[in-house]
Amino acid sequence: MTLEQAGGTSKSVRVLVVDDYAPWHGFVSTTLRKEKELEIVGRVYDGLEAVQQAQALQPDLILMDIGLPTLNGIEAALRISEVSPASKILFVSENRSVDVAEKALSSGAGGYVVKSDAGSELLPAIRAVLESKRFISASLAGHFLVATTLTATQTMLSWMVTLLSGIR
Repeated sequence: MTLEQAGGTSKSVRVLVVDDYAPWHGFVSTTLRKEKELEIVGRVYDGLEAVQQAQALQPDLILMDIGLPTLNGIEAALRISEVSPASKILFVSENRSVDVAEKALSSGAGGYVVKSDAGSELLPAIRAVLESKRFISASLAGHFLVATTLTATQTMLSWMVTLLSGIR
């Protein structure tokens, strides 16, 4: 879970937590304390504040909810990518909608965790996102696997049709 600096020494991973539900902040704090490299550098409760704090703090990782006051998490993520482009975003939301998860991931986020799965998935998701890998909650992953397979198949068929049409 460490980030390696030149010389082989590790540094802490600076985390900004964005959620409008105060008890969630407590859960995240408790969970992140299990990994000594994870340091919460800020806690905010709305989307606009998230953009401002991301710009000011330049965190390594942002844990963000979707349903936020003033600015939803997806719109906040789009703005954050402009003011803090090195920050990685992991959405953690109650929302189980596949459409919402797809929009969240298309905003540039590295992962999406359903809050009810966070007890077992939050730390592995953080690890994956910090390693620039995609993470999707197991409860949503089946849809994404099918969609990816269909897209790849459609692309291959499209190439085959293009090749065949050029053979005439």
